[in-house]
Amino acid sequence: MFYEITITQFVKMLNNLSTFMEKGVQFAETKKFDVEVLLNGRLAPDQFNLIRQVQIACDTAKLGASRLTGKEAPSHADTEKTLPELKARIQSTIAYLQSFSPNDYVEAASRKISQPRWEGQWLTGEEFAIHHMIPNFYFHITTAYAILRHNGVDVGKKDYLGMMPYKK
Repeated sequence: MFYEITITQFVKMLNNLSTFMEKGVQFAETKKFDVEVLLNGRLAPDQFNLIRQVQIACDTAKLGASRLTGKEAPSHADTEKTLPELKARIQSTIAYLQSFSPNDYVEAASRKISQPRWEGQWLTGEEFAIHHMIPNFYFHITTAYAILRHNGVDVGKKDYLGMMPYKK
């Protein structure tokens, strides 16, 4: 179950993020302004810009999967400044996530997980996924979407949700 709600969903949402960022590029080209305006956009003065939202969404996905499984995560320097660099970061994260299998998650629920900023406190893997990893990932994906939407990019709920596995 953890594989499906993390790896499967995170890959889907990172692909959706890439798609609605591409819509941002098209919007900037149509309106004849530099796409950097969008990349540096934010919803509030004390909130991270779009670039940082994308970086944190990627980090949350890869580090969360790493912590739940004990596998080593790739490192990113957080130096992205352009859309191609951000898209490469997203694709690198997706490639890493796609290296996992459901078997990697066999002991995930009971794994003890901590982070330096938690000052010695820890959560079980189940608690970590439910209370931290999943909400944090969606917070940053949603905020990236909202920054684009707030700036006039024509994205909607279908862009956010992406393809659905409908049945007939």
